[in-house]
Amino acid sequence: MPSFLSCKRYAEGGEEQVLLAEERPDLIESLDSRCSSSTEHGTCSGTASCKEKERESLLVQESLNYLPSHSKVYKEWLQSQAYRMDWDRWLLMGLIGIVVGTLGFLIHQIIDYLIELKWELVESHIQKGNFHMTWVCILGIGLAMIIASSGLVVFLCPTGAPSGLLEVIGFLNGASIQHIFNIRTFVGTFISCVLAVGSGLFCGPEGPMIHLGAIIGYGFSLFKSELLGIHLPSFNRFWNSADNVPVVEMEKLSHCSQSVGYVKAVRRNFVTAGAGAGIASVFHAPMGGLLFTLEEVASFWDIKLAWQTFFCCLMAAFTADLLSSSLSGFVYRGQFGFFKAESRILFWVCTKQCNIACVKNLLDMSVLAFIPAIFLGILGGLLGAFFVFLNIKINKLRLGFFSTIPKASLRKTAKLLEAVLVLVLTVTSTVYLPYFFPCTPMKFPLMPEQALKSEKHPVDTKSAHLYIKDVKPAMVGVKQKTIRFDITNPSLCSLFHSFEAAALLAENGMKGIMYLFRRGTHEEFGYSSLFTALIFYFLLSCLTAGSAVASGLVIPMLYIGALYGRIIGLMLVSMFGIQTDEWGAWIDPGLFASVGAASFFSGVSRLTISLTVIMVELTNDVQSLLLIMLAVMVAKMVGDWFNMSLYSSLLKLKCIPYLDAEPFVCHRKKWLNLELFAARDVMKLCVRVLRVKESIAFLAQLLANTSHSGFPVVYKSKPDQAEVFLGTITR
Repeated sequence: MPSFLSCKRYAEGGEEQVLLAEERPDLIESLDSRCSSSTEHGTCSGTASCKEKERESLLVQESLNYLPSHSKVYKEWLQSQAYRMDWDRWLLMGLIGIVVGTLGFLIHQIIDYLIELKWELVESHIQKGNFHMTWVCILGIGLAMIIASSGLVVFLCPTGAPSGLLEVIGFLNGASIQHIFNIRTFVGTFISCVLAVGSGLFCGPEGPMIHLGAIIGYGFSLFKSELLGIHLPSFNRFWNSADNVPVVEMEKLSHCSQSVGYVKAVRRNFVTAGAGAGIASVFHAPMGGLLFTLEEVASFWDIKLAWQTFFCCLMAAFTADLLSSSLSGFVYRGQFGFFKAESRILFWVCTKQCNIACVKNLLDMSVLAFIPAIFLGILGGLLGAFFVFLNIKINKLRLGFFSTIPKASLRKTAKLLEAVLVLVLTVTSTVYLPYFFPCTPMKFPLMPEQALKSEKHPVDTKSAHLYIKDVKPAMVGVKQKTIRFDITNPSLCSLFHSFEAAALLAENGMKGIMYLFRRGTHEEFGYSSLFTALIFYFLLSCLTAGSAVASGLVIPMLYIGALYGRIIGLMLVSMFGIQTDEWGAWIDPGLFASVGAASFFSGVSRLTISLTVIMVELTNDVQSLLLIMLAVMVAKMVGDWFNMSLYSSLLKLKCIPYLDAEPFVCHRKKWLNLELFAARDVMKLCVRVLRVKESIAFLAQLLANTSHSGFPVVYKSKPDQAEVFLGTITR
């Protein structure tokens, strides 16, 4: 979230000005809560007023009361309750973790299966060197996926686009947002996510997985569905906003003047745990999921919730690992319950060896490595801030264009066509760009002669045949097996020549990150392929984020950072050469690829603690922990100097009410500290109230002449008595 340090950048003339109490303006008439900063002119761009549509969108939002109502009825009920253990809460947390872990496993399996199936269908065209037919086939398969993916989001669950993470953050911070936790949103988001990632778009499943985990947490605590007709009363004591008043008592409390917050049935703690379990299952990072909810998602936190979320994330990661240990592509492989390190750790840092398995390579570190880490942090902050700026500009243009289409059906169709256009650009660049790259020598991990002989595949150095063991080339798409290539075949020549760019562009993001993180591959990728992949991945990822598909940005952020981190590492290799001794072993492009990935992730999201833990859990590289921490901290500081994080910027763009930790707003080109004001400063003397009985004409006139979101309801039992406040009613 934005800090006061970042606000200094926006003050006019470089000076920070904060209004004192005697300079208070009329907050109701002149202060615009949606005022946003302009990085170009250094002034507040929306001081006059926000757009009418944004104001109407804010008026629709209702707040959630997460605090119990300490009324007389509530105290009487509380006094009658006996002390009991929270075993059912722990049981429910465990169930949520198991289901979310299973869902994360299914998402990975389906995405991998779709990608493998797609490349198998075009394998014959690739081996013949027919790039045009390859493009036609890949585009046709991708169009079928993206039309279904975008159609589900546009017509079935609009709240699932682009990831649903913003809506979950708004909900957990007190904004009542409709239709984000129903079964339609769950089904639409799940299918749209796997199809969007499988189609070849530059995106990942992380954001939608957080949303899906939150939906599971919300639904399991309720144990009922109006659409499916399911109603299980086992956990009815959780059917309220603070998890401590049953429904029967809530109906009694609804007549009390302090019970407005209990009108809606919400379960904040279970939604928080479900969101954390989503990160834990998709990344196999239980501690990262816990810290992510603490740092970014939740606004309420205590030690009890921390323990329960920890248990939920533990169960989610354990379930995903258990299922992944024996199932691959929905085929039982045996070894149930045996957790292999290379399969459990997504981006396992290893060196490319001649045997089947990779060997862990923890590099000895030098204090000199902190210098390029600082530079990567600065670069991550600058590029991250530019990514946020560019993405917000694109989304504003996108919203402005769609708002000019008056008919709802045409507007939805335009959103679907936009997703199709993004896919066409992505597929065209990934298929045709590698074709234009010059010949580079292949760097497949060849099997040694004795290993190949043991597999009855002798190496014939006099022939023009090459045997490659356990390799899945980027543009081949075949299953991992021993492959026999004829390197004299002209149709395969272009394939071998363009391997570098193909591995970076044609493969899915997770495979590309694995390639970039590998240690001991100093000259695996050249400058031209890295720079080309960086430019296209940066622009297309920025364009994809915000389109009408359920997609996440974590994989693209890691990939972009890994690309420029690899470039910096390659520059060090060019200057100092390949170092084989222990004093210079830290000069490895794979090491700086992981540091660069963390820096760009922090530059965009402004995460620090949770990001550091997630990177260690993703790579299992504790040796580079200090470098990652330094790069993450520098990237956040540099990014905060220019703008807010991507999540905070999108919350404002989508008009989701959110109160920052430091309440500073821009008013008349000055920064205003809202802590200088009290509730009376946003109240009017002439209050428009409603009685228990009012005429329709009076209500229509009241709504037409006012812009308030809510009105107090008063009641007078006798003519000679004063009016009593009963509660509020919204527009």
